[in-house]
Amino acid sequence: MKNITLKSRWFILLIVLTAPLLYVIDIFIINMAISDIQKGVHASNAQVQLVIAAYLLGSASFLITGSRTGDYMGRKRVFFWGMFFFTLTSCLCGISQTATQLNVTRFLQGVSSSFMVPQSISFIQVLFTDQKERAKAIGWYGITLSIAAIIGQILGGYLVSTHFMISGWRLIFFINLPAGILSLWLIQKYLPETDRINNGGFDYSGAGILTAALACLIIPLTLGREAGWPLWSIVLIILAGILIVYFISDQKKKLKLHKYPIIDLELFNIREFNIGLLAVLFHFMLHTAYLLMIVVFLQKALHKSAMDCGLYFVLHAVLFMISSVVASKLIVKYGKLVLLFGLLIILIAFLLQIQLFSTHTSGLCITLLIGIYGLGNGFVLPSLLTAVLKNVPVKFAGTAAGTFSTFQQTASALGISILGGVFFYVIGINPNHPDYFSAFNYGLLANIVCLAVVAVMLYLLPKNVKDQQPANK
Repeated sequence: MKNITLKSRWFILLIVLTAPLLYVIDIFIINMAISDIQKGVHASNAQVQLVIAAYLLGSASFLITGSRTGDYMGRKRVFFWGMFFFTLTSCLCGISQTATQLNVTRFLQGVSSSFMVPQSISFIQVLFTDQKERAKAIGWYGITLSIAAIIGQILGGYLVSTHFMISGWRLIFFINLPAGILSLWLIQKYLPETDRINNGGFDYSGAGILTAALACLIIPLTLGREAGWPLWSIVLIILAGILIVYFISDQKKKLKLHKYPIIDLELFNIREFNIGLLAVLFHFMLHTAYLLMIVVFLQKALHKSAMDCGLYFVLHAVLFMISSVVASKLIVKYGKLVLLFGLLIILIAFLLQIQLFSTHTSGLCITLLIGIYGLGNGFVLPSLLTAVLKNVPVKFAGTAAGTFSTFQQTASALGISILGGVFFYVIGINPNHPDYFSAFNYGLLANIVCLAVVAVMLYLLPKNVKDQQPANK
């Protein structure tokens, strides 16, 4: 990696960012197509909700395993095959004829993403050893995540309204085919292979324990509410807690025996990393939940088409990009105050939406109110990711990548199940006359609580970037 020029490193960054781009697009592109998918595969409400949950479950359950596999087998190889199977399973989703087929292939699509996405962060950690260059690269990773979410919303609205030989909702999966083929060619031709870390072997038992723990946590959180929190969901959550405690004990024991655990717990000695993870957890919870709630609200309460919903997010994307660029210049001088300013703008956006959204709200007003949220989020999200990974040494690249990605996707699942659960619970109080306005307001209030937690976490971080103490290499 040392012989690669800086210009080449940035070109390689563009290639590796295709993984989080495609992955996040496939989270949010579904939102616009839920109604059409339900009709297309004759799915129940529970089955169509599982289309989102299965993808997140497959991803979050294997992220750290996928990351460590890259350390053990070579990041280029794992990245290539992860992208290959992601493209293949996307096409299988597109040809699914039943709800069961779609949910199984969505789960497998999520699993394949868990092997390609962590390699992106690992490549960034290895390619950019200079702190300033790494911060810029991580910033672009953060921008990619949010822009992908917006692309997913806009593209989903357009494709669902398109009927070219096949149903529009199937196109949201087949769109990954040309993108995947191009990515595979670029990966094979331009990506260098990284050194393998083979000492101690691969921690298969640790990977199994962690996967089981996350599955036991995410499955009941995503399905338990709609099922009325039956006994099996409570038992699985308790079992998840037990498995997590056992996993930590298992990893500590392997570290003392100089084996190579799947997670080096020394990573959590970095204070800024821990605080940043909590901030990321709550911010992604509210971000994912908001994008789901706003689309359902627009389509069900305001009776907007999928195409209109997609167009409402154009200003959101533009303002996010502008504020992201501005934040990257201000963050060095003003530090966490830039992020707190972004949180304030998001709070204003939520309060305005609670006050101004009605059956008579104009399209321009909707666009502006969603755009204000994008403006605030641009000040927060990219810099927030930098705060998490800025001081992580290269030796922790794989572990940090997997841990960060697992927190991010677990947060998305939690956002849908907990914050989204508040939204759907209020809707379900009176099934014959669902009150989408009250549901949306209560959902936004839950998001505001998460905003407050993020603000507290940011307050605990050093004031400026320069105040952070570099980790030992």
